[in-house]
Amino acid sequence: MSAKYIQLASQLKSLIQKNLYENNSNTVYQLPTEAVLCQIYHVSRQTVRKALSILEEEHLIQKRQGSGSYAVANLNPKGANQIAILVHSNTEYIYPRLLADLCATLQKHGFSWTVYVTENQISKEREILEFLLENDKTPVRGILSEGCKTNFPTPNYDLYQRLAQQNIAILFFRGSYSNLPNIPSIKDDNYNGGYALGKYLISLEHQKIGGIFNADDVQSTEQRFGLLSALRDAQLLSCEDNLCSFDTHQLVALQRQQDTKFLSDFIARQLKTVTAIVCCNDEIAYWLIKELTHRNLRVPEDMSVVCFDCSYLSDLSAVQITHYSQEKQDMGIIAAESIIHLIQGTSVSSQKFPWQLAIKRSTMPPIA
Repeated sequence: MSAKYIQLASQLKSLIQKNLYENNSNTVYQLPTEAVLCQIYHVSRQTVRKALSILEEEHLIQKRQGSGSYAVANLNPKGANQIAILVHSNTEYIYPRLLADLCATLQKHGFSWTVYVTENQISKEREILEFLLENDKTPVRGILSEGCKTNFPTPNYDLYQRLAQQNIAILFFRGSYSNLPNIPSIKDDNYNGGYALGKYLISLEHQKIGGIFNADDVQSTEQRFGLLSALRDAQLLSCEDNLCSFDTHQLVALQRQQDTKFLSDFIARQLKTVTAIVCCNDEIAYWLIKELTHRNLRVPEDMSVVCFDCSYLSDLSAVQITHYSQEKQDMGIIAAESIIHLIQGTSVSSQKFPWQLAIKRSTMPPIA
């Protein structure tokens, strides 16, 4: 015969299932207090605590200090512990680590997931959100969304609001929408990163600084704002004309056809006035260095290059690129844990991840 605390754990599982299933599985269910459980099941306080520890280890309950134990909404009569993950591309260079951490954390807590690719297109995002609203066979418990063209308010706010009204947890990562301010987000501290990269180049005595940013996404706009603020404080705002942008269409052409026209146009237009360039990510920096090399320009002797993010492209580059990357590579873990907390009924605050500078061979003071 199994120990009393094991028997009690089994009985509490049944209690949790019964209450969650009868009251809608999205509803958080609070267990009776330890004292009440002792009276109901005629067991000691130690037996109750051991049983609750088993349920906590299996991620079936969550203990809240001073409040008691709550059933985690992992148990669903249809087995619908699904999380929808919306990303721009499931093959983009920046995702492998982030997706791996995110999915591993979800699996650890008993959730499954489906990755949906939006291609950073508002229309595709809408199709996916409509499907999630209408899919009764495999309903989702939460949505992790990168968002599409986040530099602008989203016309899909109506669908996000309808999903939230159905008690589906929603969390944005890497970006967020200005017209959905109540939905939390997990992203990088892009403004301060842009400011710090600008200050770093200024410390190397660069006076003619340019930049290349994604006009569609808010994270890139925040980086640009940070860089401009650093230039302002150094009385170098005359460099503002050296900042250029690209859009999703040009980025896709670069990724699929290696079409670098927007980069070559920038070099041709700004070449004589720029000694250092800030790139919104190392994908752009990688192709920029190739374009500079094609024009017989040396990095960093003729042009210093810095960027955000650090992927395998930094190692593939002919010159290792000075970059800002996350101090801790755990955005995927935090995003997964945050969506689980939202499903469990716990409030979640937006977070910004700080950057850390890694100085490589692509930067040096300008040659007089």
